[in-house]
Formats: sequence, structure tokens, C-alpha cells
Amino acid sequence: MVHVVSEAGGSQGKDYCVLYNPQWAHLPHDLSKASLLQLRDWTSSVLCSPADLPARGFSNQIPLVARGNCTFYEKVRLAQGSGARGLLVVSKETLVPPGGNKTQYDEIGIPVALLSHRDMLDIFKSFGRAVRAALYAPNEPMLDYNMVIIFIMAVGTVALGGYWAGSRDVKKRYMKHKRDDGPEKQEDEAVDVTPVMICVFVVLCCSMLVLLYYFYDKLVYVIIGIFCLASSTGLYSCLAPLVQRLPFCRCRVPDNSLPYFHKRPQVRMLLLALFCLAVSVVWGVFRNEDQWAWILQDALGIAFCLYTLKTIRLPTFKACTLLLLVLFVYDVFFVFITPFLTKSGNSIMVEVATGPSDSATHEKLPMVLKVPRLNASPLALCDRPFSLLGFGDILVPGLLVAYCHRFDIQVQSSRVYFVVCTIAYGIGLLVTFMALALMQRGQPALLYLVPCTLIASCALALWRRELGMFWTGSGFAKDLPQPPWAPASADGPQPLKDSDATVSQQSPGEEPVRSPVSGEQPPEPSTPQETGLGTPAQEPVSPTGRTPDPAGLTGASA
Repeated sequence: MVHVVSEAGGSQGKDYCVLYNPQWAHLPHDLSKASLLQLRDWTSSVLCSPADLPARGFSNQIPLVARGNCTFYEKVRLAQGSGARGLLVVSKETLVPPGGNKTQYDEIGIPVALLSHRDMLDIFKSFGRAVRAALYAPNEPMLDYNMVIIFIMAVGTVALGGYWAGSRDVKKRYMKHKRDDGPEKQEDEAVDVTPVMICVFVVLCCSMLVLLYYFYDKLVYVIIGIFCLASSTGLYSCLAPLVQRLPFCRCRVPDNSLPYFHKRPQVRMLLLALFCLAVSVVWGVFRNEDQWAWILQDALGIAFCLYTLKTIRLPTFKACTLLLLVLFVYDVFFVFITPFLTKSGNSIMVEVATGPSDSATHEKLPMVLKVPRLNASPLALCDRPFSLLGFGDILVPGLLVAYCHRFDIQVQSSRVYFVVCTIAYGIGLLVTFMALALMQRGQPALLYLVPCTLIASCALALWRRELGMFWTGSGFAKDLPQPPWAPASADGPQPLKDSDATVSQQSPGEEPVRSPVSGEQPPEPSTPQETGLGTPAQEPVSPTGRTPDPAGLTGASA
């Protein structure tokens, strides 16, 4: 930072952000320990030769010189030789670290930093030509209040998405016999993830990340377009259930032969679709407005994550473990290993997530939750005022939370798996924030989130002696009560449920496969809302007399 005050006194000083390389010379961390020196405007010169020096030199001054025509070392060597106590290079271009080599660093004993041309104009406009300045490098706060907001958004999205996905999936399987062909009642089909899909997905992620690293300025607009489309779809998916509950404005589109419209959707649903599209377009147009555009981006991002968690389904804990471990290795590799493979020594993941410093577009990828810094640190003036959390750090553990909720409902475990896995996610996120504060560098959040969620859910299943069912997902089919005409399982006794009481009252001599019981002893209906268990009594059985296995849930189907 450069703290500027007027020599005439009066007005309070002001801080400006400069890009500083501590290898030239160290700056004090406290402003009270920094010397206030005269700031001299010498921007008419690039200071590349002795002829560019003033006649009396820069004794105890901090000169402002223009950028260009020679190296930073040549500029600062001339400034130091003429008595300067520091050097500010004014740049109309993107600020870059003022670099040199080890020999040059050892020779120079004054700090050198880059100041933007816009800030220089503001200095002389606000304080006049006679000003004093002090250079200092304040310590960045270990934690910021915005971390609390990011924590609430992330944990809330994982909990809500996992709860919604699990409840929706179970309800859909139990209500298969009640289908409504109305356009507003049709829900998106869930997609079961297979090991092949996981491998293909990771390969695509790696390829896309590398392509973004080398062709960022071209591909960033493709990602922005995809985000606008996907987030508007997600926002519609989240708001549609709420709009459908409204008791008014249920009129439909008149009869027509247009695609989709021939189903006569409700007008309010069309208006909702237009609203969601408009929100994403507004964000796309004003995405670089740092004052408020981040609020829209976070809202759209949360809607996108909820929609993804509802649509993508992991059928077994085995699939959950495979996906999380593979992405764990992927995240660690691209954050901690790639700095040893790149010429710049920077992490590919961090470079892409924050935007390359040499990007001509200065665009940022929208696939993150972002919140501006809320503390009063002078560093909030600089070019990195946001804290970020990638969507992958929400979606990947969120899929495991959704699986835990589905398993909870099926085995009637009072949602203990769901609660434990959600708490483990929150603990993993807190550990990530602590590592970020201690190391002061970008962290692969999955390094902490994956072990916390996997170990917690696996330990709980082991403690409850349900690890076998939890691993293969067999609990989804095994604990479903059988229809009254189905034979007892040959694998051993099953836990007695309310809906099994009717079965136990029948004569043991009855045939194992027969028509439904007569009207004199109708079986009690078991609804998912009341028990959370059991298929409807109208569920057909296979020719062998066994209860059919719900598709995509057993370990064998994976």
C-alpha cells in the first residue's frame, strides 16, 4: 500500500494499492513505522538513462516514473544512485510484479512497486501536487467475515440439496403408479452415475482445465454462456414447485400445434421461465460490476447446485467412494503438483479459478461462490477483494449427502446418516478455512472435505452394523415390505414392519403366489408419507414371486 497525505495538511490521508516485490527490499507491516517522504512526479521520464535524472537527484524522495523502454532494475538502480528512498513505476497497462534476478535483488536496497495510472491521477486530483507518501505492506487478516457467509451458503446448499434429492427420489419410486401427464407435474429424470461415467467425467474435467489454462481468453466466454443457460434452468427448477403451489393464475395456453406449447402449459410457468432467463441475462451483462453482481452470481450458482444435486444420483456408497476419491486426487494434483510442471510455477487450478494475471479479457470464471471481503483492511482496495469456493466443493460431497438421506429414509434411521454427513461436511469446510489462513495460499477443498465425509459416513454405517447394505445400496430393496402374496425370503427372517402384520395373519398353507387377498381382509395401505417404507399394494411382482428390485439401486446394477 502507498499512504498519501497532502503537505499542506487538512484532509485525511488515503491508501492506494501498489504491486510490490519484497525481493527488492522489505517494507514495514505497520504504517506507523513507515517514513512519510515527498512524492515527486517524474512521469514525463521513463528513467532509463542518467540523462533522465533531475539535476539535484531524488534525495529522500519517492519518484513517480513512467513504465517502458528498459527493465525495472535499470530504473531502480538509477533512482537509488540519485538518493531516492523508493520507486513507484506508473503503468497504464495491467500491473505485473516488478521482477529481476538474485544478483540484482542483492544490489538494490530500496523498494520498487507499480502504481496504476488511474490511481496516480486520483492522487494529484485529491491532494494537489505537493504530497507525501509512505510505503508499507500490511499483513492480510488470517480470516475474514465473508468466510462465515460462504460457510452458511455452502453448508446450506449441501443440506438442502441432499435433503431435496433424497426425498424426491424416494417419493418418486413409491408413487410410480400415480403418474400425471400434466406438463407442470413432469419432473426431470434423475441420472444414475456409473463407474464409466465417473471416469469419462474426470477425463473431461482434466482436459477442460488444461485447455482453460492455455486458451483462457477464448474459452472463458464459452463457460460464461454455459453458466447462464444452466443457472437459469436451475433457478426455474427451484422456483417451479413454489409457483405451482400458488392458488391463482392457473390459466393455460390455448390449443395450438407449436412444439411444447401443444401440451398447453400454464401461463405462470412460462412467465417464470422468462423471469429466470432474464435474471441470468442481467448477470451476464453486468457480471463485472463488483458492487452487486456477485449477489446474482451466488444466487444463480446455488440454484445450479441444487438442480444438479436433484438430477445426478449416486446409486451406491461404492460409487460415492469412487467419485470422491478420484476427484480428491484430481483436486490435489492440479493445486499442489502442477506448480512443479508449469513454467511460471503457478498452480493450474488457482490460475484458472482466479483468472490468469496476463489475461487480456480480465474475465473471471463464474463457477464459484464469491463474497467480497468485509473487513476494514487496506488490502480490500487491491485487485483480489473476493473469497471464492468452487461449485465442485459443494456438488461432490453433496452427492454423498443426498445418498445418505435416501438410505436414511429406506432403512428408517431417523436421518442419522444425513445429519452426520452434513456435519462432517461443515467440519471439513472449517478445516479448509483454517488451512487457507495458515498457509496463505489457495487450498484444494476436497483434500479436507472428502476424508471428513467419507470417514464419518462409513464409520456410522460400521457402528450401526449396516456397512454391507450401505456399501451396495441393497438396503433400498431389502427393507421394502413385501406384498401380502409374496413368499417369505429364503435368506432369513426380515424385520417386522407395520405393513408386514397383515402378512403374518395369513394361513401358512396358502400358495406363495396368488391373486390379491379378497375384499373381506383388505391389506392396510402403506403410504410413504406415513411410514417412509413399503411399495404400494398395487405393485406388480415378478413371475418368481419376489418383490422387484428398484432400478439402479442395488450394487449389482452398478
